[in-house]
Amino acid sequence: MFNRPQLEASIKKALTRSRGVVLSGPRQSGKSTLAQKFLSRQSPNYFDLEYPPHAGRLEQAAHTLENLNGLIVIDEVQLKPDLFPLLRVLMDRSNAPGQFLLLGSASPALLRQAGESLLGRVETVEVGGFDLLEINRGPDTYSDELALQLWLRGGFPRSYLAASDEDSMVWRQQAIANHVRFDLPQFGINIAAPAMLRFWTMLAHYHGQIWSAAPPAQSMGVAEPTIRRYLDTLTQTLMVRQLQPWHQNLGKRQVKAPKIYFRDSGFLHALMGVQTLPTLLTHPQCGASWEGFALEQVLRIAQPDQAYFWATHQGAELDLLLFKGSQRIGVEFKRADAPRITPSMRIAIDDLKLDALYVVYPGLHRYALTPGVEVVPLWALLPK
Repeated sequence: MFNRPQLEASIKKALTRSRGVVLSGPRQSGKSTLAQKFLSRQSPNYFDLEYPPHAGRLEQAAHTLENLNGLIVIDEVQLKPDLFPLLRVLMDRSNAPGQFLLLGSASPALLRQAGESLLGRVETVEVGGFDLLEINRGPDTYSDELALQLWLRGGFPRSYLAASDEDSMVWRQQAIANHVRFDLPQFGINIAAPAMLRFWTMLAHYHGQIWSAAPPAQSMGVAEPTIRRYLDTLTQTLMVRQLQPWHQNLGKRQVKAPKIYFRDSGFLHALMGVQTLPTLLTHPQCGASWEGFALEQVLRIAQPDQAYFWATHQGAELDLLLFKGSQRIGVEFKRADAPRITPSMRIAIDDLKLDALYVVYPGLHRYALTPGVEVVPLWALLPK
């Protein structure tokens, strides 16, 4: 229903310079739909390993793949790990780029297999749900209603496009349950489903906060290393983002633990029990939820080289520090009608030597606070 221009361009560019491209992302994030922009599902070169007739054609994989020309798509490639050594051989037989497009549900095993067997041969493109750019054609056609729906329901296509908020909520609740019951075991992650679901629900209360394993470990009655393993699992499967802290020699004590964010706001709201926009707007975690949503939009659309947050034990903090080329750009998120410059922002500008600082807010107008500090609404993130 929506174009995904940045992702399509990234895939196309990767296919022009690498022998293969791995599309990695959670189930139902739109990987197959993207792949079909490059090759029809009806093509003999398209293999969906969850579809028995396609999987059967790869029982004799070497014979089948050796006799195909052009781009070959293999969907859910992690279901057949013995393919990776063969793919390495086939890729090495030709220096031509764009031979294989490999789709896999995000998992540590997939990334490890692709990294070990196909090192130097493939690029990885991460696929998430819809973002603001994909549901709006540009700032001139920006719809606040669509942005609010994206925030409430999240970006997974079936959730965002559901007929009602209730249908969207049911889909997300089922997707969360299926992830812990079926996906994680398939990825080779042996964590009891009830324990992971309890931890994931508990993690919703830590969204946007600096991480400490001690409180959830105590609440669940397990050791801190176990809790850290749970968190790393959700991070590796692209459900949670651990935003790392930036620290340098400033003569100040700086925070060195990561901040925790749900990568999809819809999953956060499902675990919070928030189904409608009025409920969300009056929820105690409304501000934290919006901050995480806006942060993900900035990262998806700006595509920085590196991203961190920054905080000192004296109370100064910057929500997002982006490195783009030689530039250092600061971003603050304020769910307020008219954000103002704060002492913390001034400290961040001076200590981090920022080239610019943007304050992202849910309003309509763009305006300068001081030289080098600008308040920008979400629509301003969209390229013209």
